Amino acid sequence: MATKNIYAFYTDDDVLLSAVKQVREKHLHIEEIFTPFPVHGLEKAMGMPDTRLAINAFLYGIVGLAVATVMMNYIMIEDWPQDIGGKPSFSYIQNMPAFVPIMFELTVFFAAHLMVITFYLRSRLWPFKKAENPDVRTTDDHFLMEIDGHHGQDIEELTKFLYDTGATEIKLIDKEGH
Repeated sequence: MATKNIYAFYTDDDVLLSAVKQVREKHLHIEEIFTPFPVHGLEKAMGMPDTRLAINAFLYGIVGLAVATVMMNYIMIEDWPQDIGGKPSFSYIQNMPAFVPIMFELTVFFAAHLMVITFYLRSRLWPFKKAENPDVRTTDDHFLMEIDGHHGQDIEELTKFLYDTGATEIKLIDKEGH
């Protein structure tokens, strides 16, 4: 069964934000919005929940701190203890102030690298993936709102409504397999 998706093009981010609010007030489902740059407040206007990526970053930092602690304890205290500058290597706690820069660096290293991997996995971006951008103009100066059009609405009425919200162009796209 073929369903129709509606692509509404906008040329101004403020008009787009206003249109998103109007579309949501009509209880229409916005599939996706493509923008050439981040639009402040768009995720709130779309009703998207806050991201939990900050929690992941904190947990990844804790993993990095734990790896640094275990690594330095093993290397400098257990495996090859050395008397550096008259400081004995009897315990990790006695030598911890000297290890703080390494602990900080590994915390940041793990948080940063694992966040990049998490972002790519969460965004479903990986090498050799075909681009999903429906119109090349959205990488330059146009904004595209993709609306699901199979909820039994009159397409003509919906098109007129979208033009009234400030859309400069409307395209009807057949989507197969929905």
